[in-house]
Amino acid sequence: MPELILSQEQIDKIISHCRSEFPNESCGILSGKDNIVEKVYRMTNIDKSNVSYMMDPKEQFQVMKEMRNDGDKMVAIYHSHPHSPAFPSAKDVNLAFYSDAVYLIVGLTDSERPEIKAFEIMENKISEVKIEVRDKKK
Repeated sequence: MPELILSQEQIDKIISHCRSEFPNESCGILSGKDNIVEKVYRMTNIDKSNVSYMMDPKEQFQVMKEMRNDGDKMVAIYHSHPHSPAFPSAKDVNLAFYSDAVYLIVGLTDSERPEIKAFEIMENKISEVKIEVRDKKK
């Protein structure tokens, strides 16, 4: 099973963003190399919805440009499910345009203990991806 490698600090940053957008979904991009996350980009959900997200295209363009300049790639896309478990919805599957990116979902049905899971979504098939928490060595 492939894995996504993050630091606890990065996980905390993602959870904090998801909680701050509640009751709406939040979204963001994780960049890095070889499934190791280097940077968390908080994005604006222009849908402002509790059941869907759409990243602001201008922000997304800027982030893609910055990642390219840094020599990084999009390792994962994250978003929250404010009122449902951390599992891709039918809409998530239909909108999974980046087959080489992992989709990380934060379920907030219990906001004190958020559920975090990651998935590969290819050709409408969902496979769970292991999340490994590692301290950054820098």
